[in-house]
Amino acid sequence: MESQKRFGTIAALVAALLFGAAAPLGKPLLSFLTDLQLAGLLYLGAALGVLVILLRERPVALPWRMPKKDALRLFGAILFGGVLGPVLLLAGLRMAAASSVSLWLNLEMTATVVIGVLFFKDHLSGRGWLAALGVLTAAVLMAWGGGVVGFKAGGLVALACLCWGLDNHLTALIDGITPAQSTFWKGLVAGSVNLGLGLAVAPLEVTPLVLTAALALGAVSYGLSILLYISAAQNLGAIRSQLIFSGAPFFGLLFSLVLGDTLSALQWAALALFLVSIYLLFRETHSHAHHHTSFTHVHTHFHPDLHHGHAHPEGDPLSGRHSHEHTHQEMEHSHPHWPDLHHRHEHG
Repeated sequence: MESQKRFGTIAALVAALLFGAAAPLGKPLLSFLTDLQLAGLLYLGAALGVLVILLRERPVALPWRMPKKDALRLFGAILFGGVLGPVLLLAGLRMAAASSVSLWLNLEMTATVVIGVLFFKDHLSGRGWLAALGVLTAAVLMAWGGGVVGFKAGGLVALACLCWGLDNHLTALIDGITPAQSTFWKGLVAGSVNLGLGLAVAPLEVTPLVLTAALALGAVSYGLSILLYISAAQNLGAIRSQLIFSGAPFFGLLFSLVLGDTLSALQWAALALFLVSIYLLFRETHSHAHHHTSFTHVHTHFHPDLHHGHAHPEGDPLSGRHSHEHTHQEMEHSHPHWPDLHHRHEHG
């Protein structure tokens, strides 16, 4: 349990770090590309960024040949998180200042928590709720002074956050394919749609250097970030992963420092509150007797732990994190756990 928690927490933090770099490093590219064109290239870069990992794993699973439930979850994640969410956000940004919209983007964390508790059997203890409140307060402090967004623009951004909240939970539950495969299909489809919309509005007139820079940034800040976030969500649940991933704006600020910007005292206080909240979340414990039914799925895991005692073909290593299809036998036991792929059960 501790190893799984540690891996998920580190994966979510690194995902937030990489995604936080996207804004300050991508801002210069907006001088050459429209918002939709850059969004499309970043997502296509994400697909390219995980190709090396895919080649090491196995052939890419085709969505129409996946288990039906996983194909539907992947389609929903692409539709809500890769297409509708960015389009709604861009529509809101056209009506309000980016600094103002940053406050509304905190609703993604709120939406993820509410949707998870109400519909996806994601459970938070008292300490978890306290950490969630701390993260939200830190985000509000960081965006303080950005101004009030117009009702229409705020509504569009709120809808975008709702889409991303659904995306977070759907992505966390995809266990028929690996995180790299999920990232590839999300990047390829969402990138193609967004770039297509961008080209319909304006022609793509950039140098090969700008095009390469956009794809490279997408490979790192989107591709690796999404892959690590999916891995974290499968180990921690969507709520806890999103709470940690909410640190992306803070990492963006730190990158801005390197580029010459400064932080206010309020922003430093927000960063400290965020770190304390993540520590509370990491120290959260939850244990009770629960029942596992027999099922087969694919996800990254390691040996030995309480749920992965299956044998491997002779010669395959049992050490280190790896991914393959495996079957879990029916069992009932009690141990500390979080709402990962194996622990989506009801609570009294």
